Amino acid sequence: MGKQATDQSVDERTLELYSLQRETYANAVVVGIDEVGRGAVAGPLTVAAVALPLAPLIVGLDDSKKLSAKKREKLHAEIFEQAVAIGIGHVAPRRIDSLGMARALRIAMLEALVKTGLEPDAVLIDGNPVNIHPNERCIIKGDSSVACIAAASIVAKVTRDALMEKFDVLHPQYGLAQNKGYASAKHIEAIKEHGISKIHRKTFCTNFMQESLF
Repeated sequence: MGKQATDQSVDERTLELYSLQRETYANAVVVGIDEVGRGAVAGPLTVAAVALPLAPLIVGLDDSKKLSAKKREKLHAEIFEQAVAIGIGHVAPRRIDSLGMARALRIAMLEALVKTGLEPDAVLIDGNPVNIHPNERCIIKGDSSVACIAAASIVAKVTRDALMEKFDVLHPQYGLAQNKGYASAKHIEAIKEHGISKIHRKTFCTNFMQESLF
């Protein structure tokens, strides 16, 4: 087991992240949900759902985009050690092309929530309403202000990054281990030169692809 943080050993930032759950949902089953990969041109949309206990507190939680890869990995391990439940959902590129991002996001979030195996009293989602649960509550910038959503952002990011590194072995010409499927200048140039692969989102690449390798 990792070091268990108490109120006396954590900073105000950590206490603030847990304040909503402590003050509003102290005796409830609360699940935080966040996604990663919505704006990528390759790879899946990935969603994580995480339920955290009120103790021990996980020090250092934050929006995954604000953390270094090393810090995310450390927190990822702590989250899996301490979480009440974790669920992860993916929607593959071709399905994103077929359904559109709004429907894909809803499907991935619902999958992640179901995989927690919980019957939540509250489902806290970063961003806008998606209508996956009657007790859904959307919190703008929730990934940097609510502990369970921040944890979900970290789990989703680390999980998807690992997938993109595996895809990089299969499709090394696109630099996926570095760009994680996002449209960097080098990635766009690679698409123009090589066309798109099976893990690219065709509808996201139409502006700069020359040919399809589907």
